[in-house]
Amino acid sequence: MTRRFLALLLCALPLMASAADFDLDRLLGQLAQTRSAHATFTEKQYLTLLDKPLESSGELAYEAPGHLEKRTLQPKVESLVLDGGTLTVERGGKRHVLKLQDYPEIAAFIDSIRATMAGDRRALEAAYRTELDGRYERWTLQLTPTAPKMLAKVSRVKISGVRADLRQIEIVQADGDRSVMSIARAAP
Repeated sequence: MTRRFLALLLCALPLMASAADFDLDRLLGQLAQTRSAHATFTEKQYLTLLDKPLESSGELAYEAPGHLEKRTLQPKVESLVLDGGTLTVERGGKRHVLKLQDYPEIAAFIDSIRATMAGDRRALEAAYRTELDGRYERWTLQLTPTAPKMLAKVSRVKISGVRADLRQIEIVQADGDRSVMSIARAAP
């Protein structure tokens, strides 16, 4: 009986060590290795004024370190392109270009996703308190804004993933509204 227990313990040690080695630095290091990615998304927005969520779907693209695209295809075509410090929004035949330096709350929110994907811990911790749960095979990173102005708009951002793939982004606003984006990496 004692030998069997010892054998099981010896087999479990590598698994326990790998779980203990998982931390924010390891996760961000793995995420930083992704230089480009394409995915599809479905998003549900839960608004207190509506009985059922608004649903949309489309495509996402990422090119390290700072290019993000969100192309909504359903129910209406819309495009959001983040390139460095510029956000370009196209919807309904109109195009708007925003410099993020003029909108610090939007910039902080966008950086929650961009800094996570780029593996930039300094950028994340400049705007958020971070909490990582789980293990590398299935993890959740919760980001709570530290700036009062941002916290007045966004209560938290919760990013979930499997290994180096983001699978879900949930944004909970201070007024109780929230959105949940489910992500599926596109085949290469």
